[in-house]
Amino acid sequence: MFKKFLRKKPAARKPGTVSSVDVERYCGTWYEIASFAPREERNCRRTKAEYTLNSQGYVDVRNSCAGRGGRERSVKAKAYPVEGSGNAKLVVRFFRFVKGDYWVVDLADDYTWAAVSTPTSRSLWILSRTPYMDETLYAGIVERLKGRGFDTGRLVRTVQRD
Repeated sequence: MFKKFLRKKPAARKPGTVSSVDVERYCGTWYEIASFAPREERNCRRTKAEYTLNSQGYVDVRNSCAGRGGRERSVKAKAYPVEGSGNAKLVVRFFRFVKGDYWVVDLADDYTWAAVSTPTSRSLWILSRTPYMDETLYAGIVERLKGRGFDTGRLVRTVQRD
């Protein structure tokens, strides 16, 4: 009877990453198409991220969205490539002391879309260079991620219009 209470939570699965990312090509604006809806993005619309390569070798990050009443909310950060990862793994620092891991787990050959996760697979974002994505393309990406073990049923589409 008590066995169900004694079960351990399954260990988080580390997702694989793409073999390499050309940081210069990756920089620019990315629109969030869907995500596992992090707390920071509740009540957000028009969510996007802007990446700019810095002369010191890191990437300046600006994440923004339209919150309640249409007011823009944004946060700035700095992203640093993890050595030996082919730039597919980044450490992102917010507010100097808060950091997060950013792993590029899938990427279009032409850098028009990307899927990004954390090392635990508990977060997932599908990003596009445009605010809208073709439904067939989106379904294909979701199917690929599902095949790699992501719980794609948790994905929430991001509203990109008012």
